[in-house]
Amino acid sequence: MILVTSANGNQGKRLIPKLLGAGHRVRACVRTEASARALRGQGVQQVLVGDLAEPAFIAEAVRGVASLYHIGPTLHRDERAMGFAMMDAARVAGVEHFVFSSVLHAITTDLIQHEIKRDLEEHLLSSGMAFTILQPANYMLPHRLSSVFEDGVFRLSWSLDRRQSMVDLDDVTDVAARVLAEPERHAAATYELAAPGHFAGHDIGRVLTEVLGRDIRVERIDAEAFVRARMGHADPDALAYQLRMIRAIEARYSSHDFVGNSNVLTWLLGRTPITFEAFVRREAAGLDASRR
Repeated sequence: MILVTSANGNQGKRLIPKLLGAGHRVRACVRTEASARALRGQGVQQVLVGDLAEPAFIAEAVRGVASLYHIGPTLHRDERAMGFAMMDAARVAGVEHFVFSSVLHAITTDLIQHEIKRDLEEHLLSSGMAFTILQPANYMLPHRLSSVFEDGVFRLSWSLDRRQSMVDLDDVTDVAARVLAEPERHAAATYELAAPGHFAGHDIGRVLTEVLGRDIRVERIDAEAFVRARMGHADPDALAYQLRMIRAIEARYSSHDFVGNSNVLTWLLGRTPITFEAFVRREAAGLDASRR
């Protein structure tokens, strides 16, 4: 039995069909009954609905599983505490292999979400469990292209001159599926997952323009204003936490590049990783197909 937390998120939606297709038994953790119904419809053998901030729910989730893939809620104020609790419960339950979805350059602790994941990596390393840590670069997310297809504009909330590495979620979940299927081969490993290429905002605009055959502008947006508008009626503490995170991201990504190397991902996949250009072509083709 393989446990996947945040099973209806960006990674979980892609990973679970791969695990099921390979014949694994899967237990999935989700927050809502609607998400649970969707996963049961895919054939997931066990779906648990609950809150990973609750110790009793965590204990139930880890009971009897051999391997665990923990995807923490990056925007949640209690991400660190939830991760610690998950690791501690897994150790007590005798989980044989704990796979942790971390982040590229977790040692960059002026980024709040990186500092949290660095602490979780250290806690996992000290747990005595067999582990694998995945450190993906910035995700190539389909929704980030919505403004491109609708308005001809790609938006970033940091300097357009600073470079970043990216990675496709299909590649990340291909790696996760392989790691979970071969725990002995990947135990005690920490893998940096980045696709080829380092892209400043202007480079992203150039690729989008070339692939789509029309001029795509790139503009920097005020992410703090966006967050305030989106979370205007949220809990004040939650809003304050999100704003701290956004300010830290803007400051770091506007003063330093955030780049990684694609060698490890290429080796793990046994092929060239999906490039940003290929990602854009795939998303554009999918949009064209849906419109027919």
